Amino acid sequence: MGKILMVHSFRGGTGKTNTSANVGALLATIGLRVAVIDTDIQSPGIHVLFGLDEKGIDKTLNSYLWGESKIEEAAIDVTDRLSDAAEGKYFLIPSSIKASDIARVLRDGYNVTLLDDGYKNLLDALELDILIIDTHPGLNDEILLSMAFADTLGIILRPDQQDYQGTSISMKLAKNLDVKDIMLIVNKSPQLFQDEMVKAKVEEAYKGEVAAVIPHSDELLALSSAKLFVVEHPDDPITKIFKQITKRFIS
Repeated sequence: MGKILMVHSFRGGTGKTNTSANVGALLATIGLRVAVIDTDIQSPGIHVLFGLDEKGIDKTLNSYLWGESKIEEAAIDVTDRLSDAAEGKYFLIPSSIKASDIARVLRDGYNVTLLDDGYKNLLDALELDILIIDTHPGLNDEILLSMAFADTLGIILRPDQQDYQGTSISMKLAKNLDVKDIMLIVNKSPQLFQDEMVKAKVEEAYKGEVAAVIPHSDELLALSSAKLFVVEHPDDPITKIFKQITKRFIS
C-alpha cells in the first residue's frame, strides 16, 4: 500500500496548499502515481492551481462524505498540467466549491470517520504510491484523524510569533498521536533572514527537523496560485527547494 503524506499548518496563509500541489507535481514527474486530496471542505482552493472551476468539477470529496459516490469517482486526472516529460500520474480529489455545499458543511457537518476508509480506498483504487492530504488550517476532528493515519506529517509555518505558538500545539498533538515522521517547513522567510539561522532557531524551539526554509519569492507571489510553480519555473531556486522537500518526503 502507498504512503500517506499530510501537509498541515496551524494558521492560514502559510503556503500549505501551494506546497502540497507542487510537491505532488514533482513526485508525479519522477514516475510515481500521486493524488492530492483537498480536505479543507470549509474553504477549498487547491483546484485553482490546476486551472479548474465549478464547471470542470463533477463529483467531489463532499459527494463521498454524503454517500452519493465512491471517493475514487471524484478523482480528476490532472497529469496533463505537468511537463511533457512527466513519467507518473497525478490526480486531484477536490472539495466542492459550490456555495450551497459549503453552507451545508458548515450547517450540518459530516462524518469524519469516513475519511479513514476514503484514504484507503483511494490508495487501492488508483494504485497510488503517494496520497497527499491538504488540510484545513488549525485543528479539528478531521485533522486529528488524518494525523493518526499519516505516514509523514509536514507542518508549514512562517517565521512569525503567532505561527510559532500555533505550531507548538500542532507538534504536541502529533507526538501524542504517535506520528512517527514529522518535519517542519518554514515558508515565506524574509530575504534579510539567513536560512541557516532560521533553521537552527526553529529546530531548537521544537526539537524537530526543519526540512527546508523557503524564502519569500516575488515570482511565486506573482503567479497568484493560478498554476503550478514548479512547472512554470522549473529552473527557479524555489523549485530547487521544493525538490528538496519532495526528496525528504519519500526518503
